[in-house]
Amino acid sequence: MNVKGQPRDGLIGATLGFFIGFAAVALFGPTANRLNVELRLAPVAIGFLVAMPSLSGSLLRIPFAAWVDITGGRKPFLILLGLSIVGMAGLTLLLFLVRESDMTRSMLPLLFLLGLLCGCGIATFSVGTAQVSYWFPRAQQGSSLGTYAGVGNLAPGIFSLLLPIALEVLGLGGSYLVWLLFLIVGTALYYLLGRNSPYFQLVADGHTPQDARIEAAKLGQEIFPTGRLKDSLLRSARTSKTWLLVAIYFTTFGGFLALTAWFPTYWKSLFNVNTVTAGALAALYSILASLCRVGGGALSDRVGGRRVLQFALAVTGVGAILLDLSHNFALCVAAEVLMAAGMGTANAGVFKLAPQAVPEAVGGVSGWVGGVGAFGGFVFPPILGAVVAAQGAAGYSHGFILFIILAALSLLLAGLFQQPAAASPQPRPAARD
Repeated sequence: MNVKGQPRDGLIGATLGFFIGFAAVALFGPTANRLNVELRLAPVAIGFLVAMPSLSGSLLRIPFAAWVDITGGRKPFLILLGLSIVGMAGLTLLLFLVRESDMTRSMLPLLFLLGLLCGCGIATFSVGTAQVSYWFPRAQQGSSLGTYAGVGNLAPGIFSLLLPIALEVLGLGGSYLVWLLFLIVGTALYYLLGRNSPYFQLVADGHTPQDARIEAAKLGQEIFPTGRLKDSLLRSARTSKTWLLVAIYFTTFGGFLALTAWFPTYWKSLFNVNTVTAGALAALYSILASLCRVGGGALSDRVGGRRVLQFALAVTGVGAILLDLSHNFALCVAAEVLMAAGMGTANAGVFKLAPQAVPEAVGGVSGWVGGVGAFGGFVFPPILGAVVAAQGAAGYSHGFILFIILAALSLLLAGLFQQPAAASPQPRPAARD
């Protein structure tokens, strides 16, 4: 059998799939603000509505990423993208059938459900992380995973920037229809371009796992899965390194998801800017964090993931302190930039270390870190909403105390992570399925 594709092809396919999947959720935060005009929701309810996609997008990462260790990334990717299409189609149909002015609170459960389905697109992240990890040697995983995650994470920033314009031109229903078509076309492109690493292609072609390892190693693959789906999850769960990374990623990527959705409300409510400006400022945060993740991956290859983490978490903490203390618009913008740079770079450091933590169960560790870690995207918005409900407008600033505390705790945890020793490029012997 001729193995199809090169590492670059695997990276391009996975990045495209994640970008498309993440785009499916980009509408949800601004839409929640738009619907709130009619539904008059409490801040906590808005927080939950904004966070719905992050709930499914985080929890589904765990089993779907571990599934990559069994079947490769293509099948999990396509199923998750298909579910997000269902969610987006449902929202589009609802908005065409029911005018915004006719929306009632009785529709909230349906909106929550459709938000959960849209969030399946976010779950593609851990699938793609494992897929890319199997394609690239250890020495290149910081830069390859940084590129994958950084470019993929550009989606919410780009669409936060475009959405206010689309809403003005196309209306809410028309905007969702355009995004639905984009999602369908993108899924079709992933079907054509997505590639599993050589080992999984060889197993699918009928090779035994052991023979597939030998042949794939000749083609340059260094990391191989061991065991079944359950084994991958259990093996990665038994090491403390996994849970150190989970806790840090809960702050950095969970915070990234939460603030991408929360910042449009923050800027509009605290500084009374218009919708386009609020969207542009939210996009600034999201895009900058994504670009810093690309650079952070390359930096992690040079100086190590732990050092990058420690520096980036310190920067995140400084940004959170400024957002908590300052009511000056320009200074708050600068603080947002610091948080974007810190969180984006820290995310790259985490996933430089993740494949090295449990190299024989990359899908499992990616699932735990990406899934439980991203759960912060569901947890944080309701907490921020609760602070606003308790303190009024001042709560938009004081809510960032949460990130000051989490950045400090994560900095302590990063110091506990022992840098993995250099591993042999030879494939590890593994039990046959």
